[in-house]
Parts: sequence; C-alpha cells; structure tokens
Amino acid sequence: MNFQHTEDRRMLADSLNRFVSEQYGFETRDRIARSTQGFSSELWGRFAELGVIGALFDEANGGFGGGGFDMAVVFECLGRGLVVEPFLDTLMVGQALARSGNDAQRALLEGLIDGSRIVALAHGEPEGHYELARVTTRALRDGNGDADANGGAWQLNGSKAVVQHGEQAGLFLVSARTHGAEDAEPGISLFLVPRETPGVSVRGYRKIDGGRAAEVTFDHVTLDAGALLGTAGEGFATLEYAIGCGVLALCAEAVGAMDVAKDHTLEYLRTRKQFGVPIGSFQALQHRMADLLLEIEQARSAVINAAATLGAPRTTRERALSAAKYSIGRIGAMVAEQCIQLHGGIGMTWELPLAHYAKRLVMIDHQLGDEDHHLERFIALGREA
Repeated sequence: MNFQHTEDRRMLADSLNRFVSEQYGFETRDRIARSTQGFSSELWGRFAELGVIGALFDEANGGFGGGGFDMAVVFECLGRGLVVEPFLDTLMVGQALARSGNDAQRALLEGLIDGSRIVALAHGEPEGHYELARVTTRALRDGNGDADANGGAWQLNGSKAVVQHGEQAGLFLVSARTHGAEDAEPGISLFLVPRETPGVSVRGYRKIDGGRAAEVTFDHVTLDAGALLGTAGEGFATLEYAIGCGVLALCAEAVGAMDVAKDHTLEYLRTRKQFGVPIGSFQALQHRMADLLLEIEQARSAVINAAATLGAPRTTRERALSAAKYSIGRIGAMVAEQCIQLHGGIGMTWELPLAHYAKRLVMIDHQLGDEDHHLERFIALGREA
C-alpha cells in the first residue's frame, strides 16, 4: 500500500497548516472557543474560501475530495490548531445528504461547502450510551397514523443531547424511530428539520474543551413529506456511514493534537533545567518520551488504516473505524497524562496551550463512542465477519 499523499493533498495540508498557524493562534482560538457563538463566522467563511470544506466531498457533490484520506488530512490539520468551527457536523450531515438525499436535498450541499449554511447532526440521546441504533425519538404519520404509509406529514417528538453548535445551526439532521423496538436497526428514519420549525427548542451551553453544544427538544413538530431523507425506516445504514466519517475525522484530529502536545513537551524538556542541565537529559524522561512517540505512531497507523478502508464493505470499514477510535481513546489519554506530568504543575494552567490540547484529547474519546464502546463493537463485528 502506498502511504504517500497525493500532490493535491500535500498542497492542501501545507496551505491549511500555514493558515491555522498564522490566523488561528492560541489566543485567537481561546477567544473564539469562549465566545457566545462558539465559533467564528468570519474564519468559517475563510476556511470555505480556502476549499477546506470542499475537500470533504467528492466532485459529484460539489467538492474536490471526499475520500478517507482527504478527510484525515483536513482534520489532522484542524487538530493541530484545536479548531472549533463546525467541520465535524458539516461532514456528517453532508455525507448523509450525498448518500441518501434526493435532488432537492443534495442541493443543500452547496450551502454547506461555501460555508453559508450551518448544520448539525441531532442523533445522540441522554440514554443512548453510544449505541447507534438506540433511538427513542419518535416520528409518526400525522401524529398517530401508520408510520410506513406513503405520503402525508410527520409528527416528531423527542429530545437530543450534546448537539454540536446546536444554537447556531439553521438545519438539523434528526434520527427518529418510525417503527420497531427502541434498539433495533430497522425502523430508524432521518429527517431534515429547520431550526425555525414550530416545536423545536434549543438550550445551549459551553463545552469543557471549547465551543458550544445544545440540548434540542422536538415537541409535536410537524414535518412535510419532503423532510424525510431516504426511505422511511431504512436510515440506519446512512447514519452509520455518516457517523463513521465522523469517527475517522475525530481520530485524525486527535493525531494532529497529539503531535502538537508532543512537540510542546519536547521543547519544554530541552529548555527546563534542574541541577544546571536540561531535564531532557535525564534517562528516565527520555524513556517516557520514546514510549510516547511510539504510541503516537501507532495511533497514526490506525488512522491510516481506517482512512484506507472507508470505501470497503461495511464490516471491514466499521471494524477499522472502531479499532482506530479505540486506539485513539487509549493513546490520547496517555498522551494527555504523560505530557502534563512531564511539564509538572505548569501543565495544568489555563495560560499554557498544552492544557487545552490535553483536555481536547480526553474529550475526543467521549465523542461518537468511547474506548470501551468501540472495543466491544470491534469484537462484535468480528463475530459477524
């Protein structure tokens, strides 16, 4: 397998890394992350102008990339700057639109790619426990009719938790159950719900690792037939693929954050002195850093494997994604802990960027399934192979 990026991807990575380093320094990022909006509309537009969003989608849908390695390149660069703009949900919602949308729904991709439309995936629920098929939000025909009948309006009821950038999103992609048991894959449908629809309420809050999220409630929300994405009751495959793209993106973001945390720690070991010599000359600390470097390369290899299998058959793809997410969860926590310990007390201070990288690495583990969840899922998928 050729692990070298194409010339186009190398150019994209160089341009994006340069833009992030020059325009998205730590002070800028910290101000944006703590703002009432949770991201910068100005910088979001500039990312779009650079073609960064377009790299996440293929040419047939208005982009110029769309492959697993394109997504990994973009998010690794974003991870290096702890970028808080809504790339992740744009990717997941956009991939769902591209995969299952009709012509009118796929036309929404233009607004995603040019940065003019903010979208959010509303899937996770308070009792979901990372299980993709556990959906209790309900959608029924006309409120109480046959959920599988053709045509007619839908009535949506339920609540979604930790919806990224939910306050600013103008459109939600909502998973809802139209029939079946609460944890069954068949019976899950996907709906496009505009923010201004009567019955939609949003309660926003700050996230511990920067940016904002929201709890979104749907109370007797009436949707017309055009809100349904794909076929009623058959949304699970689309949802699984879209979230799989999100898992790959998070893993790549974590690798970028690990690289920066490692570089900051190496620089500290070279400059901090005890007994008149740099502490990096102490053999015990050298051994700890060597172990850390090997683990980060293991994480990078897991991301490469996941990116390479994004277009593979379902079981192969999902096992590689769960393997990568498990590795990232374990190694991310190790990098965060070791880098802070090697810095000492200063590693915990708000003013030091390292603390924020460590916090983000820990929180990535809890997005779209944690280490334990993906280990169990990897094993279960192996039984299906």
